[in-house]
Formats: sequence, structure tokens, C-alpha cells
Amino acid sequence: GAALAGLDEAWDGARSRRTRASGLLRINAPRLAMDWLLVPLAARLAARYPDVTMEVRLDEGLADVVGEGFDAGVRVAGMVAAEMVAVRLAPAFRTAVVATPAMLAAYGAPPASVAALAESGMCIGYRMTTSRGIYRWELRDEAGREVAVEVRGRLIVGDMMAALEAARGGLGFAYAYEPMVRAELASGRLVEILPGSAIEEPGMALYYPRSAAAVPKMRAIVDVVRRG
Repeated sequence: GAALAGLDEAWDGARSRRTRASGLLRINAPRLAMDWLLVPLAARLAARYPDVTMEVRLDEGLADVVGEGFDAGVRVAGMVAAEMVAVRLAPAFRTAVVATPAMLAAYGAPPASVAALAESGMCIGYRMTTSRGIYRWELRDEAGREVAVEVRGRLIVGDMMAALEAARGGLGFAYAYEPMVRAELASGRLVEILPGSAIEEPGMALYYPRSAAAVPKMRAIVDVVRRG
């Protein structure tokens, strides 16, 4: 199947300079990218290239986009394999540990250190799809070192968006990407805990195999991403 898909892409590429961008563009992405990045991208794509249909598969694992029949994927830029072409979808951003004001009032004083946060027993964990392990929160400790912190809590979910939903319900502290919660932090619906512990992620990227670079529908979405 993957070999036939490669032949299809090669044929599309050979005809690309005479072919109008059209068809089904299959994208694999984590759920956190949907509202934040892919809905606005789909709207711009529809406006500029109405004959291209975007299909999104929400997947928290590290999918083999070629082997699984996707045209492209979306991931944190640092997670994209070197042999892929990557186009920046979102610039570098901070992480944030958040909770509701009501949860903090019930809990008492917020944790004063990364170690205290880990020992609080109030962290909402999420299980990684590929490794099946519980994600260790990547934070910066009081000495300025980046550390991977094993956290504990009373709830484990399947992805970052679910952890945020649980935090909004007052169930504990959630680890998130700051752009996802920026509006809620500004409005006071959520509060950031230990802002000095945040690390910087290298941004989000749309990535695809080099063999697909000349395919009209891929050129179309790259054009939309680069134009913004």
C-alpha cells in the first residue's frame, strides 16, 4: 500500500506543473492542534484552493505518515524526523502549568517549587499513545536545569486537551502549551503555577515526505501555511 501511494505521488508530481490543486489532503495531527492551528488553516485553504479537501485524523502517537497513508503530519517541530520537509505552523512557545482559581483556593497555597508540585498528588497525568508511559512533565527547576518530572495525581487521561478539560473542572494541575490557554489566563479562568518553571518548545510544524513536495495539493497547503 505504501509503495502504491508513493507511485501515485510520483505520478502526481510528474503532472504537477499542468495540474490544478485538487483532491483529498490527509493530515495526521494531535488533538491539541485542531482548534489552535488546523481549523484556521482549513478555512484559509478552502478560500484559496476550493478544490482541495482536508481530512484530519487526530492521533496522539508518532504516526508513520507515509506508511499509514497520510499526506502530511503536524507535530512539535523538534519531533519531526530529519528526512521530512518541515514548514513552521506556529512559532516557539512556552509551556504552562495551570489550574482554576477555585481549585487553588481549595488546595491552599500553590506549590512553591517543582519538587513540591511533583509531590502534591494533584497533577493530571496523560498516557502517551506510542510508549504507553505516563508523560513526564518537562520543566525548569529552581537551579535553571531542564528536568523531566514524574508527577502523581488522581486522574490519568489520553492527551493534553483532556488534561486541560479536567483542570477546567477543578480536578488538579494540568501541563499545557501556553498558546492553548492564553485567553483563559488573561481572563482569570485559569491561573499559571510556577511560571519560572516553563520551558520553551520550538514551535509546531507541518511535515511531509520530500517525494510529495511537487504534488499540487501539497504545494497548495504549503503556500497557505507560508502566506499565513
